[in-house]
Amino acid sequence: MTRRGFLLGGVALAALMALPRASQALDTGAARALVDSVVAEINRVINSGRSESAMYGEFRQIFTRYADVPTIARSTLGPEARQASPQQLAAFTEAFSIYMARKYGARFREFIGGEIVVRNAQPVNNFVEVQGQAVLRGQAPFAVTFLVSDRSGSVKFFDLLIEGISLLKTERTEIGAMLDKRRGNIDQLTQDLRGGA
Repeated sequence: MTRRGFLLGGVALAALMALPRASQALDTGAARALVDSVVAEINRVINSGRSESAMYGEFRQIFTRYADVPTIARSTLGPEARQASPQQLAAFTEAFSIYMARKYGARFREFIGGEIVVRNAQPVNNFVEVQGQAVLRGQAPFAVTFLVSDRSGSVKFFDLLIEGISLLKTERTEIGAMLDKRRGNIDQLTQDLRGGA
């Protein structure tokens, strides 16, 4: 896995747009505070010295706490999400969070000794773009950008860009390929994601 792929999932475990609600524009300070919290949580876990299996559960909690998981999961499922029942979507969303923690959690040890520094936050349309820089040992720094919204009812990040590459789009492609291999069977995909597909 490349450094880009590692961080795409790793930070996202820390850690899309849900239906709009009537509210004031999201404050850039609140968006930046969310990202600061995500980064602090990630650093705490990766430097805890715990086993990888123990860290998976914590990464899943970070992802659930700070990311708009239902919207991300629904978006990665694509058009099939509109055909799924509420029960199927709920089961898929839970399995997706397990999949994300397992898929990227194994790579977190590579991040030990590195850091993400938040540089700036600015409003873009109806969300806030929080820009940062990631520094890993022995590698050149690279851009990390969180897209944050409060449209789900609370402040959450709904996408992560690493050097311009979207976590959401990357996972949409991968989940789509998995679903195609299962001939569109969402229940089978959900079961396989739980089991380690």
